[in-house]
Amino acid sequence: MNAALPADLAIASPLIEAASPHVMNTYGRVPIALSHGQGCRVWDVNGKSYLDALGGIAVNTLGHNHPKLVPALQDQIAKIIHSSNYYHVPNQEVLAKKLVELSGMTNVFFCSTGLEANEAALKLARKFGHDKGIERPEVVVYEKAFHGRSIATLSATGNPKVQAGFGPLVEGFIRVPLNNIDSLKAATEGNPNVVAVFFEAIQGEGGVNPMHMDYLKAVRQLCDERDWLLMIDEVQCGMGRTGKWFAHQWAGIVPDVMPLAKGLGSGVPVGAVVAGPKAAHIFQPGNHGTTFGGNPLAMRAGVETIRIMEEDGLMANAATVGAHLANGIRHALAAEIAAGTVKEVRGMGLMLGVDLAKPCGDLVKRCADNGLLISVTADTVIRLVPPLIMTVAEADEVISILCPLVKKLILEQA
Repeated sequence: MNAALPADLAIASPLIEAASPHVMNTYGRVPIALSHGQGCRVWDVNGKSYLDALGGIAVNTLGHNHPKLVPALQDQIAKIIHSSNYYHVPNQEVLAKKLVELSGMTNVFFCSTGLEANEAALKLARKFGHDKGIERPEVVVYEKAFHGRSIATLSATGNPKVQAGFGPLVEGFIRVPLNNIDSLKAATEGNPNVVAVFFEAIQGEGGVNPMHMDYLKAVRQLCDERDWLLMIDEVQCGMGRTGKWFAHQWAGIVPDVMPLAKGLGSGVPVGAVVAGPKAAHIFQPGNHGTTFGGNPLAMRAGVETIRIMEEDGLMANAATVGAHLANGIRHALAAEIAAGTVKEVRGMGLMLGVDLAKPCGDLVKRCADNGLLISVTADTVIRLVPPLIMTVAEADEVISILCPLVKKLILEQA
């Protein structure tokens, strides 16, 4: 694609340098306004190109302007965008059936965002407890977790900075450290109010922290023994990003509740809660709902995203290109890893974190200035979650831009 701005998208103003006076100041924005994209590349309103290693924060599964997705969405828009859940939406059943097939679970509720999916999961857990006669149900959650910014999901989140100013938080959460089954057992010992364990298979906002495979198996066993719901948040790490449809599948387990969103619609807002037999029939008419969830456009986006992923082998691509990218970064930063200024390169598939010893937020703008879009999370972790269509050549380009900038920052901090 030509980098020049299409005439019908031309914007007279220069690159945005400050927040809009009319939009709430809720984001620490990079001074870039994107105009259009093709594949793993995007262009701003001034015609500057960027390699997109952020993918809308793990949302743009198929990249930008995908030749199979765009016509399908255009077709759907010309038919019907939104109706209402008063009526049947045929593609809800198509997408639900596919998610059930891929997950080994049984039923699906559709919403629009990851926050909504996680909120629904928490409601499921509470109703599960109340149905068993537990008056004050409690849910186990984790340090460094991030489940959303509503009051309930904020309370489940393990980040005091995100919670600050929004108390009192919702009660009913027990917080434990990652990957420590003894801590989980100790924190819940003799507590009859525990109804569920809730965590991300790989924490995203918390710093790309994976749950260990043996830990996942141990928690599944504990939930079975104690009649708890195992609820795994796959909002960011699901939908093929790690090389399997869902990250927990590497451990060979099946959860009782699985919130999804982000990559499910390739940029169209789609959220889902997939449930197994233990949780599938907890909600009854009137217990939960949403206006936009499961609308015809969103469902078409989900159906087409999965179809294209299967046709184009994108899970295998995520595994192959992700391994190449991780190994390339480790090789390029070998001296820094040996010195401890880069602590670790971790993650799975195309969900990678490069953990530095010191804060590295400046890298977001430095990378953008050099034509690369990334994010920094948990202050010290470079997060790479590009579209699943990324090629090995594009991964090499990420390495060639990112690693010299990391080296330069570390020298400046010395």
